[in-house]
Amino acid sequence: MDKNAIKKYAVWARRELISRVSQKALQYGITEDSMEPASATSVNGVVLTGSEIKQRKALIEKVEKEGYQQVMEEVAYTWFNRFSALRFMEVNGYLPSHVRVFTDDENNFKPQILAEAINLELDGLDMEKIYALKDANDNEMLFKYLIITQCNALSPIMPRMFQRIADYTELLFPDNLLREGSAIQQMIELIPEEDWKDAVQIIGWLYQYYNSEKKDEVFAALKKNVKITKENIPAVTQLFTPDWIVRYMVENSLGRLWVEGHPNEELKSQWKYYLEEAEQEADVQVQLAEIRKEYATLTPEQIKCIDPCAGSGHILAYLFDVLVQIYEAYGYTAREAVRSIVEHNIYGLDIDERAAQLAYFSVMMKARQYDRRFLTRKDEDDNPDVPQPHVYAIAESNGIDQYALDYFVKGDLKLKEAIDSIVKEMHDAKEYGSILNVTPIDFAALYDRFDEVREDISMSREAVLNELLPVVRVAEMLAQKYDVVVTNPPYMSVGNAESRLIRYVKKNYDEGKADFFAVFIQKCLQMAKEYRYISLITQHAWMFLGSFEKLRMYLSAYDIINMAHLGARAFDEISGEVVQTTSFVINKTHIPEYQGTYVRLLDGLTQTEKEDLFLSGKERYSAKEENYVKIPGKPIAYWTSGAMLDAFNNKILYDVARPRQGMATTNNDLFLRLWHEVPFGNMGLGCKSQEDALNTKKKWFPVTKGGTFRRWYGNFDYVVNYEKSGKTICDYIDNTPGVRVKSNGRVINRDLYFHEGMTWSTIASGPFGMRYVPSGFIFETKGSMCFTSKELLPYLLGLYNSPVIQCFLQMVSPTLDYHEGPLGKTPVIIKLDKRINKLVDENIGLSQDDWNSFETSWDFTKHPLIRLVTTVAEAFAQWEAECNNRFSQLKTNEEELNRIFIDIYGLQDELTPEVEDKDVTVRKADLQRDVKSLISYAVGCMFGRYSLDVDGLAYAGGEWDPSKYSTIIPDKDNIIPICDDDYFEDDMTGRFIKWVETVYGSETLKENLKFIADALGGKGQPKEVIRKYFMDDFYADHCKIYQKRPIYWLFDSGKKGGFRALIYMHRYQPDTIARMRTDYVHEQQSRYRTAIEDLENRIAAASTSERVKLNKRLKTLQDQAAEIQGYEEKIHHLADQYISIDLDDGVKKNYEIFKDVLAKIK
Repeated sequence: MDKNAIKKYAVWARRELISRVSQKALQYGITEDSMEPASATSVNGVVLTGSEIKQRKALIEKVEKEGYQQVMEEVAYTWFNRFSALRFMEVNGYLPSHVRVFTDDENNFKPQILAEAINLELDGLDMEKIYALKDANDNEMLFKYLIITQCNALSPIMPRMFQRIADYTELLFPDNLLREGSAIQQMIELIPEEDWKDAVQIIGWLYQYYNSEKKDEVFAALKKNVKITKENIPAVTQLFTPDWIVRYMVENSLGRLWVEGHPNEELKSQWKYYLEEAEQEADVQVQLAEIRKEYATLTPEQIKCIDPCAGSGHILAYLFDVLVQIYEAYGYTAREAVRSIVEHNIYGLDIDERAAQLAYFSVMMKARQYDRRFLTRKDEDDNPDVPQPHVYAIAESNGIDQYALDYFVKGDLKLKEAIDSIVKEMHDAKEYGSILNVTPIDFAALYDRFDEVREDISMSREAVLNELLPVVRVAEMLAQKYDVVVTNPPYMSVGNAESRLIRYVKKNYDEGKADFFAVFIQKCLQMAKEYRYISLITQHAWMFLGSFEKLRMYLSAYDIINMAHLGARAFDEISGEVVQTTSFVINKTHIPEYQGTYVRLLDGLTQTEKEDLFLSGKERYSAKEENYVKIPGKPIAYWTSGAMLDAFNNKILYDVARPRQGMATTNNDLFLRLWHEVPFGNMGLGCKSQEDALNTKKKWFPVTKGGTFRRWYGNFDYVVNYEKSGKTICDYIDNTPGVRVKSNGRVINRDLYFHEGMTWSTIASGPFGMRYVPSGFIFETKGSMCFTSKELLPYLLGLYNSPVIQCFLQMVSPTLDYHEGPLGKTPVIIKLDKRINKLVDENIGLSQDDWNSFETSWDFTKHPLIRLVTTVAEAFAQWEAECNNRFSQLKTNEEELNRIFIDIYGLQDELTPEVEDKDVTVRKADLQRDVKSLISYAVGCMFGRYSLDVDGLAYAGGEWDPSKYSTIIPDKDNIIPICDDDYFEDDMTGRFIKWVETVYGSETLKENLKFIADALGGKGQPKEVIRKYFMDDFYADHCKIYQKRPIYWLFDSGKKGGFRALIYMHRYQPDTIARMRTDYVHEQQSRYRTAIEDLENRIAAASTSERVKLNKRLKTLQDQAAEIQGYEEKIHHLADQYISIDLDDGVKKNYEIFKDVLAKIK
């Protein structure tokens, strides 16, 4: 199946149909902003027919009730559904007329229905109208008429897919469907015919992709705190379930229910994804045997199956397939089974009317697949005799006419009591969907009354049958119990819903209130009969997170029969680690010591790899509920060995240390900076207490904030405004309107600020890494810290960088959220050993050396390629050897520590000590990266940030000290132009070459420039390669290294490169731009004029071949001259303002001031 083609079509078709439907509405005087009166008999000079007036009035009422955009969306989708359904039926030969609607027999876009129009046999066809349209050669109107007539002819057979079209949807029928590029032509063109054949899956994919843009819109609004309304829940939560997972769920619930009571190896052999039960103890087997005696009494007709979140019907369709197999095994023919399945076995609900239509259609098509006469059977009166599936959209009782209710109950107190109960409980049902709880009543008595109403004559008859009956049907489905409940529920935080829905969930589903998938786990169990099965696919967070611990306790009353633990990327449509899922089967009973079967599929990197791993029979585990209780938080850690469980008999981290969450500033843009943004002299380093920090009178203090995966030391990038012990932050929080949690709940654990400890990144995409933090740091929410005694600190640091703790973290927090809660529950066995201390201290030192070798560390002293050698090549060779030694030593040390801790925990059978190179977090030498880093350091020397005469930062704000510079004198005016030619003696390229000569000597200058140019990967003369690097790539590299907060700012006239110059933000003065304008921009303009004049003279005297080359250069210069002229006007405007900046405001705010003349940060 070509999903890319399906997606391309569905996304485009939504836009196209909404546009076409909106154009039709405009023709009838209806727009988003205004509407002609509903009583109008003509619009835009066109007289309306009687039916158009009626349809238009209905449309206006609908728009006034639901809003213009919602109605246009609804009508567009209705036609999308109908076109998709007709296409599916014509390709599979399911249309009763056997005449194709959109194509000919060769699948060309030549509608057979048009060619056969005069020979068609469709109910309701007006042959006079056909002849008239034929004579007028009006194929568009004829095609429209035939499609509507075909839909109406299918209405008695499939009324919930093809409602009779005599309403506003007919009024808004899209025009020009026969043209090239229409919604129908593109459907045929883009989606291969093969994809439509006997695979109702295509209906699901169309539904999902049609909603994809809407989903993006809703999520974008959610970021702006716009809650998800009931209309948008379907789009946001629709996720088409992969076919193999549907088969796993159905085979292990419905299939298991049948074969456990009616053993049948031949039947089981047809179920590729059926999991055999784990070996059970004798007393468990006795209890299972008793339950299966009850299963043995079941007949196929008695098995009720429901999908309460049916979507497009994928699960219902496979339930149908398996039910047919069960019926056949019981002695039915497939044709005999079909009617019974539709009438007795299959139930489906969805909150979205459009999805319910498709689910209903999917079941009807399944029935037609097994019974060729299913859609054409007639009763004795020659009326259609087609049973209708119990597949409905949630209906609510709002607005049902009181007179109709009174008429229905006709004074019968029992009927009134039952109806009042339903009307009350089904009020606003569309807000709640299938989680609604409905009280069981005597539904048989209600249906007897509906039968009476059908035969009655009353003004309220239609209201009862069209409004009340659908509500009663849905209420019955929500009230009754089922043998099998299978679903893929919505994944959506309950907190993102509207307030009414949130309150309902908290009241009725306290254990699962964190997310709707958890709510549905509870709801499905409530819907199931005792000893029966439910199966779902949900996010796997409920297995581990603390917010679902109540749900895990709730589920301990039931048995997990088996599970396919999918992890990330189970859906090809969702990349990355965010959505991690699990599919499972639960029996609504609990037998102590029951062993569930689990398949661990986390190592599969794609949907297909996971399926293959499942079928391979590998990664199978068995576990019992009683094991989980031994682990803090009771995670569903089914893969846990006996030795791992035994570890929890010891202390946990909370017993020996204090893992703590850090401060939440509520506005990081205001209070956090990358350390290199602010004046270095305003940073308080090395404080050991709050009192120390206060006495420094500094504003900025180091703060841990997570970062990339790194062990032992580093990721010290940020500082926080903690002036006056955080008074500014606290005042801001306490005085911000709408902030519910005040500063005492945000700026927390202050007693631990500035203390020595360990930190880690709470959100990670890979292994866990713990880092040593010396005294002097505050900690932030994403950079939690752990504090313990000096004696235990190295031991714990070594332990928490070992695979031992990694394996326990996978048990308590495999969702990649390593906050202090799960971390604190990991088991700690303490066996102090001097070897551990020695290795840990060494590892901290190695990692610290690595971290400080790069200028993004505030303890950086000098670039590692500046050594007592005369060539960059020699310096790099020494640096490479040093990096390799450090890397190898750290890896060796880590492996030795791993051996020690694996032995302490007795996990030799579970873990190995080896460390992969990718998990060693010190850097190896990288020629290009390190040469670029050398260039960056050289630029720092040119501006005075660094000096060859002193270690570390020479200037980063504050008072300038010229005594620090003698070998290389920094640029006097803090402006260094970057030119594509030698326009300035002191341009960036010239200065860099002089710097290389000064550092390594004039004798090796040529060799060094070539080495640098080769490392940059350029072609041509070394000087030009280096010049090109400065022109094209230096600034992008600088922005990347400095995390989009550059300290060197690129003044840039534009794409032509008319003018470029760097300044160092810490040396910026109010007159810097004025000097740049007069001394550099004007000078550059003058040089362009001279160069252009010279070129023009040379062109006049040049040969023809040389003239082409010179003209090209002339064009470049003229473009640059024109660009710099416009740039000069912009820079003039800023120069006249003599703008001051405050370095404490950081790069983002200050850069914005000059954004019109600076390069964009990418």
